[in-house]
Amino acid sequence: MREETKVVTIGNKAIGGKNPILIQSMTNTKTEDVKATVAQILELEAAGCDIIRCAVPTKEAAEAFTEIKRQIHIPLVADIHFDYRLAIAAIEHGADKIRINPGNIGSVDRVKAVVDAAKERNIPIRVGVNSGSLENQFLEKYHGVTAEGIVESALDKVKIIEDLGYDNLVISIKSSDVTMCVKAHELIAKQSSYPLHVGITESGTVLSGNIKSAVGLGIILYQGIGNTIRVSLTGNPVEEVKSAKLILKTLGLRKGGVELVSCPTCGRTQIDLIGLAGQVENMIQDIDLDVKVAVMGCAVNGPGEAKEADIGIAGGRGEGLLIKKGQIIRKVPENQLLSALREELLNMQAEKTHK
Repeated sequence: MREETKVVTIGNKAIGGKNPILIQSMTNTKTEDVKATVAQILELEAAGCDIIRCAVPTKEAAEAFTEIKRQIHIPLVADIHFDYRLAIAAIEHGADKIRINPGNIGSVDRVKAVVDAAKERNIPIRVGVNSGSLENQFLEKYHGVTAEGIVESALDKVKIIEDLGYDNLVISIKSSDVTMCVKAHELIAKQSSYPLHVGITESGTVLSGNIKSAVGLGIILYQGIGNTIRVSLTGNPVEEVKSAKLILKTLGLRKGGVELVSCPTCGRTQIDLIGLAGQVENMIQDIDLDVKVAVMGCAVNGPGEAKEADIGIAGGRGEGLLIKKGQIIRKVPENQLLSALREELLNMQAEKTHK
């Protein structure tokens, strides 16, 4: 278990210390397009995103931060590569945090200019090092890309900023190799007390990326390592947030939201269980309850296997059962199962609100 980390404030959020693990994502719009970027951020907010990062490849993108910030409600992070002037511009236009790799910013004077701008406004700097951008000195020292090299590179960059008199820092070390990423986080957790942003970078599509991220993040977070997370997926960033919430909930690191359990199909299944489970998964997204919902494929297993769920449905031929805590409440026509379940959940939500 990692010792408690330094507390860092990002906009209206705090990470590290005893603060909860927060979910990050990144927009895939052109940041210069304020309308499209804001629309995507608001969608991500609704899905449960706590901190959002936007690419800043141009001066216009940095300038767009002023208007974007006016229209959103979560901290806005500027993602900078190479041009130190864009980091300064993003800070001047309201970035709540900047993400840089001091190694690709250039000379110490340029890094100092960025640090001075951040220091003036007390804006945190996220020092990010990816396995794909490891410097030659570490590749030679460790004979290729290794966890040890990634960690040494990151701590080397941290020291550059510390030597400039600033320690309002977050560290990010990422690799697309799950085992390497896990090892790197285990190593750096023993050598640094700065908050860590955790993710498996370039993890892949929604299918492969979710599996790699769940395995990697699961191992890292279970050890008490990590203060913010991102599930990097090649897809709609809303899917990243959904996955991150589920990973945290599965590990017991975040409460709230409906948890869905459903049985695999078998020869007894007499309804479209796959379709029904998918419909339920979509239907529960806006339900504000900390409950477990079961979707079972037959009346044989339904009540028994769903007894640990707060509420559930079990399908039969032409009709199904509505179940609470393993007890059958009533029979419902098959085409009304989904609406009956939603009605019960909304009633439970209303009861919770009035308590």
